[in-house]
Amino acid sequence: MRSVCVFCGSSPGGDPRFGAAADDLGRLLAEQGLTLVYGGGHVGLMGRVADAVLAAGGEAHGVITAALRDREVAHDGLTRLDVVATMHERKARMSDLADGFLMLPGGFGTLDEFFEAVTWTQLGIQAKPCAVLDVDGFFTPLVAFIEAATDSRFIHPEHRDMVVTGDDPRQLLDRMAAWQPPPAGKWLDRSDR
Repeated sequence: MRSVCVFCGSSPGGDPRFGAAADDLGRLLAEQGLTLVYGGGHVGLMGRVADAVLAAGGEAHGVITAALRDREVAHDGLTRLDVVATMHERKARMSDLADGFLMLPGGFGTLDEFFEAVTWTQLGIQAKPCAVLDVDGFFTPLVAFIEAATDSRFIHPEHRDMVVTGDDPRQLLDRMAAWQPPPAGKWLDRSDR
């Protein structure tokens, strides 16, 4: 794993622990020589992660739409910034650039981006680890939903295992690096349902 796409809020959130987690993750990515791929903004947790990566001597590669850039939310100090036309292009470009995906706290956009990456992995479009950094229990209800959907047989257990969760960023990155996709025949196998 050489690059990690981080999905997170364009807002700082209401708890200073979210920003501290973004800072810690950014420093850790740089320390491990992992390039940050993200949405290209300078605001919220997005900006915090990028700033921490850059301050620690790492590389930060942003992908932003022209409309968002024109609203002056683009980070102007990145290693590289790609400007694309649509949100669909933005997500596809980030996916192409990343070897794995990690979600920090955020809202609808964060969830949309993360679960599209999970779905593409489930469908076999890509084979990349998808991880959730559970900052102070923020994602506990989401993880409970995933477990309930698995118990209710809407998510295959092997697909549930595609989402790596944890509260320690170093351990989470280690688990992402060691992650292996299910055997090809199991991606869409419904024979045991």
